[in-house]
Amino acid sequence: MLDPETFLTELYVCVDAFCKEHLPPERCRGHRPSLSRSEVVTLAVFGQWRQFPSEAAFYRWAAKHLRALFPTLPSRPQLNRLMRRHADAVTALALHLGQGLARPRDAYEVLDGTGVRVRNAKRRGAGWLFGLADIGKCSRLGWYEGMRLLLGVLPGGAITGWGLAPASTNDRAMTDTFLAARAHPEARLPGVGQPVGERYVADMGFSGAECQARWARQDGALVVAPPQPHAKQAWPKPLKRWLSGLRQIVETVNDRLLADFRLDTERPHDLGGLQARLAAKIALHNACLWLNRKLGRPDLAFADLIDW
Repeated sequence: MLDPETFLTELYVCVDAFCKEHLPPERCRGHRPSLSRSEVVTLAVFGQWRQFPSEAAFYRWAAKHLRALFPTLPSRPQLNRLMRRHADAVTALALHLGQGLARPRDAYEVLDGTGVRVRNAKRRGAGWLFGLADIGKCSRLGWYEGMRLLLGVLPGGAITGWGLAPASTNDRAMTDTFLAARAHPEARLPGVGQPVGERYVADMGFSGAECQARWARQDGALVVAPPQPHAKQAWPKPLKRWLSGLRQIVETVNDRLLADFRLDTERPHDLGGLQARLAAKIALHNACLWLNRKLGRPDLAFADLIDW
């Protein structure tokens, strides 16, 4: 178990090494920013713990406890602007950590979609994300208003890529874009990452002979999913249970993002802010995995990683 300052120091060393080795040098016009890119990314990632119910709460805690580590900590509005400015660096860090956590025995990735609510579905009015968020249904929330999140997860729990779409979007439609963007990196779709291999495991929401054949033909992706209940060829129950066991890791990962990193309580005012915070949450998830492996702890033991 680490104290918050030790965890923050480990995180900063990881972030700074990544920024120096994998990102172009910072270019500053006018006055030099109060915080470096590495410091901004570190704070953006660290601030996603559920111990901080909001960005304002994290800033109050940082102003009280982190002045010794960040003596030039700016005002909260300026810090928020710096975090949005370096959102691409946070995304790149999350993907880099996810790829680095892949093991030689990881023969597949798990694909899964889940709901991310942004407001009460029964509230009147358009809401902040009018035209972007809409009404959808998922097994966890039932009917909800928000976005749908698609994740690519390794068997060990590392997240290798993600995508966001309106809540009503079908998982197969999201997978079309996700796999096509991975097969054609020139599309420059942030967050989708690179495939670890050609095999994916998914639930029946991703099944369909036509779409699975198209993904294999066009994107080189072999998606294994159980057939729909009305399909002519049914799978035996032992095979379904075996595939369900392979997919179980993604439920744990979803729980970490939604509960431990407060994704389920996000109420964003704009899509850019939601995307930036989502990237920071995924970067924190992968960073905790990386640190647990470094310390010889269980990969997904996040609850007792920091002694708050």
